[in-house]
Amino acid sequence: MLELILGGARSGKSSLAEQRAIESGLEVCYVATAEGRDNEMAARIAHHQERRPAHWHTIEEPIALATILRRESRTGRLILLDCLTLWLSNLLACEEPDEARFAREREDLLITLPSLPGHIILVSNELGMGIVPLGELSRRFVDEAGWLNQAVAKHCQRVTFVAAGLPLILKE
Repeated sequence: MLELILGGARSGKSSLAEQRAIESGLEVCYVATAEGRDNEMAARIAHHQERRPAHWHTIEEPIALATILRRESRTGRLILLDCLTLWLSNLLACEEPDEARFAREREDLLITLPSLPGHIILVSNELGMGIVPLGELSRRFVDEAGWLNQAVAKHCQRVTFVAAGLPLILKE
């Protein structure tokens, strides 16, 4: 089963994903895409780490998601990937942006998702409900996030939007 949980910053999307992982009763593999490049992000990462059960297997992977998903997914296991928008940010804002690598990683993920065994929960930010950003990179990021969320949602059996900690099922 593929599941996408969307929401804004601090909407409760990660907490909902973690709760669903716990309630599944399955072995859990947590795939984290964040990189602690500054103190604020390091604090966010620490907060997420503190919430996770100690017995969950954690993999930190900022770029090669499809490779990790193919390697780690299997029947009887739940993979919680948090989050797609940080992964997208990693691809778009690296020191030497590589358009070919961006396209290759994105396509590899979208081709891989439908073939994965087990239960996969993907967490992503919904960014398209605010103002149009001023900078070129910011606009590209919002556009790419919207297109990525749409493409992923097509493959998912369940899509949930979270606002103020309240889940709204968009697709089931």
